[in-house]
Amino acid sequence: MTLHLADNSALPPCGTASLEVKPKPKTKTRAKRPRNRTDLYQNVTYSIVSQLEAGRVPWVQPWGRAEPNTPLGMPSNADTGRQYTGINILLLWVAAIDTRRTTQTWLTYKQAQKLGAQVRKGESGTTVCYADTFIPKNEKLRAIETGNEAQRVGFLKRYTVFNADQCEGLDPAFFEGVEPLPEREAVPIAEKLITATGADFRTGGDRAFYSPSDDFIQVPHQSAYFEQINYYRTCFHELGHWTGHKSRLARDLKGHKGTKLYAKEELCAEMTTAFICAALGIVPTVRHADYIGSWLRVLRDDKRFVFKAASLASKAADYILKFQTLEHADSLALEVAA
Repeated sequence: MTLHLADNSALPPCGTASLEVKPKPKTKTRAKRPRNRTDLYQNVTYSIVSQLEAGRVPWVQPWGRAEPNTPLGMPSNADTGRQYTGINILLLWVAAIDTRRTTQTWLTYKQAQKLGAQVRKGESGTTVCYADTFIPKNEKLRAIETGNEAQRVGFLKRYTVFNADQCEGLDPAFFEGVEPLPEREAVPIAEKLITATGADFRTGGDRAFYSPSDDFIQVPHQSAYFEQINYYRTCFHELGHWTGHKSRLARDLKGHKGTKLYAKEELCAEMTTAFICAALGIVPTVRHADYIGSWLRVLRDDKRFVFKAASLASKAADYILKFQTLEHADSLALEVAA
């Protein structure tokens, strides 16, 4: 039996979210700025590569370090209340930190007007994207002629959003921040979520890993961690891999170290951890700095790579966080029954 997707970084002490991770020296040239400014995939990838080359990890931000403080949390839309997903989480986190926004709430110009507010004159928006599919006219005709099902074509559309603190006239509720939880509060929340998943956790050894063939997670004993919260961050990373099992989200977990498939799965698990931590009020940290080099290599070759990984991470994080909702529902049911 071969165990892969190993986490060998569980034991050394981890830095804070503001830690700048320096990639290993490279002989390759820096990322080239895309010539075609309409290519959203290339533009976003260029931005991510540039940050990684500078030792900055886009899904780990220095929450609360700059003044004014940017609150921890998942970015959401002020009008719909829905959280942003996939690559938009990274784009909005980066924008919030870079421009020192005081909320994780965003909205379009029209949505601000709908809510009785107005974007301040001179404010610059942040570009996010919307993915969808459509059936081209020629494809519809082909389907009619052949009797086959029409094939949909994917597209990526950009639009502009503004942070709530770039607007005037919004309800004060939109400006309520989320402070990182102290460890004594974060640990019980993380513990409950991990237990609620029902994942097969086994304790021992000096490595953390997930075995797809036997569907279990192994992590070192909690006493092996210099900071207890890092035990839970590691568990979330391995749970990220766990969601890829064929009985869950069915990702391809057969990649070997050094391959593009392996790099994508590790990036997916890294982002999944960050998304879960942010949702729970736990500051995300870099769990696998040693993979940055491999991510850079793939990102330079595939402009859609980070979009795919971020999308998969959103789905994995949502899959895990749903257990928190189910666990809460079960508790309420027991209270009512009593």
